[in-house]
Amino acid sequence: MWLINSSIGRKVVMSVTGIALILFLTFHGCMNIVALFSGEAYNWICEALGANWYAVVATLGLAALAVIHIVYAFILTAQNRSARGSERYAETEKPAKVEWASQNMLVLGIVVVLGLLLHLFNFWYNMMFAELIGTTMGHLPSDGFAFIIDTFQNPVYVVLYIVWLVALWFHLTHGFWSAMQTIGISGKLWFNRWRVIGNIYVTLLILAFIAVVVAFAAGLAPSLW
Repeated sequence: MWLINSSIGRKVVMSVTGIALILFLTFHGCMNIVALFSGEAYNWICEALGANWYAVVATLGLAALAVIHIVYAFILTAQNRSARGSERYAETEKPAKVEWASQNMLVLGIVVVLGLLLHLFNFWYNMMFAELIGTTMGHLPSDGFAFIIDTFQNPVYVVLYIVWLVALWFHLTHGFWSAMQTIGISGKLWFNRWRVIGNIYVTLLILAFIAVVVAFAAGLAPSLW
């Protein structure tokens, strides 16, 4: 099947899964912003999602998208390195027109994955997983607001999350326009437009996540009620 066996097919899979993950991040970012205004409303959302069958199915689907995206990223990176062979060792300087993010997508991807694992430990493990196995991890599984407070009262987590989000910004700003190019939006005019749209969209998205981290770290979050 060309989606698996060909380089173009793998790039299409990377692009489609990447766009799907950006859409999820958009939902997640909007959900997080709620916590800046009302702890009660945020916990209501957490309870509505919880470990309901539809939330579990969505989580499994999301996990599948993430795994496919990550696996294909490593496959394409290995393929590109193999195709270049020893030429990459002969380079003396970086091409001027190649973005830093494009040159370091593998490193950025690894930082993003490590940050994702940390985030899953701090929230998914304490919330949905705890509810699935019928236990609590210090707070009720639906008390996401309390878990946010606990996490970002720790300055180490604050720093790690900001590093993760900055790496995610670099990764997404490159990945956004690259995905649009791969799925067939071509032409110099729209190529440049998608770069601008992608940079603005991703910047606002990441700022939404950083705003939550900084607000809770600074003690500016609202009370639960």
